Amino acid sequence: MTVSISAIADDLHTSVSDVQAMITLFTLTMAALMVPGSKLTDVWGRKRCFVAGLVVYGTGALLASLAPTPWLLLAGYSVLEGVGSALMIPPIYIMVTVAFADVADRARSFAAVSAAGGLGAAAGPLLGGLLTSAFGWRAAFLLQVVVVAAILVAARRLPDPGPPPRSGRFDVPGAVLSAVAMFLVVLGVLRSAWAVVGLGVLVLGWFGWHISRRADPLCPPALFRDRGTVLGLATQLVQWLVLQGAFIVLSVYAQQVRGLDAVRSGLVLAPATAGVLAAAAVAERLARRHPQRWIVRAGFAVTVVGVALLVWPVHHGSGFLAFLPGMLLLGAGVGTMLTASVTLVQSAWPAPAQGAVSGVSRSVSNLGSSLGTALAGSAVASTAAGGGPFAAALAVLGGFAVVGFGVAVLLPRQSAPPPT
Repeated sequence: MTVSISAIADDLHTSVSDVQAMITLFTLTMAALMVPGSKLTDVWGRKRCFVAGLVVYGTGALLASLAPTPWLLLAGYSVLEGVGSALMIPPIYIMVTVAFADVADRARSFAAVSAAGGLGAAAGPLLGGLLTSAFGWRAAFLLQVVVVAAILVAARRLPDPGPPPRSGRFDVPGAVLSAVAMFLVVLGVLRSAWAVVGLGVLVLGWFGWHISRRADPLCPPALFRDRGTVLGLATQLVQWLVLQGAFIVLSVYAQQVRGLDAVRSGLVLAPATAGVLAAAAVAERLARRHPQRWIVRAGFAVTVVGVALLVWPVHHGSGFLAFLPGMLLLGAGVGTMLTASVTLVQSAWPAPAQGAVSGVSRSVSNLGSSLGTALAGSAVASTAAGGGPFAAALAVLGGFAVVGFGVAVLLPRQSAPPPT
């Protein structure tokens, strides 16, 4: 979507900002529903949730590929694909966690999952650009349908390790409160309406009060009382905020200011793919030799340098070879700490709590993506001033990366969390 923004806007007779809003709504839908989706793994079972999510996602991709209006694209991409992602992503992390008891083995498995996710995030713009230029933006969604169908066939042999799902009542009020809180926070950032952000924070407080009083809450309050878990989740939020925000800023800059087509816009972002792959290649070795918190700190340090190297070429309109070092370091930095952050948070909790932990972890990550998209969209709303607003937006994202490093410094030695 990031490299197809201009093509979609022209084809559907809408604006670039409207397409950016669709991207934000997609990540927001995932963030808002990730915790409820994870809780459903305790009711339906992990494999069943995974398959159901694939079906919903594939349906949304098919609808998006055929959409004649922005509203149908919104329904297929932003809503159905968002719901499908919220159902299928948590079971992946839960099954990996309960299948491997050793932290290093778990880190290797998370490295594979995170590398696939990071590779998709980094290589997706290039592939999307190629498809958009050769066949039109709808081809990218049709390819998703084909991939989903292939995974559904392969999923028939997918094992479901760990204890059977638990029966119990689903916390509907908690699901509503968490979804409304996240929606208001991101909407407020997107529209620069800080009163709306404040309202979202109040609803989030209401959600905290609700789960503290319920016998079978959407997620156990103990998750938010453990210092290591809270700080680990904060690093995940900042990682995805910086990565998604940088991708949006650079993609819109390449298309709207420099006039590049979808393929060349994708090539601008492609070096991040090499960075992610390089980080994934050494993830297991790092996990065996160093504490996870050190790896997260190193990842943020590299990310800060990467974003800083991107500000100058954007501001001065340099050739795109000047973007290579910054994009490479951005991908390597985020790729390094993606696996470490997930391992740090999920390995701290026993198998019965993995449903809740996975849901909260994925929800926070997608909330970071939503906030990154919203912040980037707000910062670059005007393209008349050339690269200035885009450089400023990257500087802001670099500031968030510095904050993330500060949070990582506070990460404690891993210890047993309070009982759930």
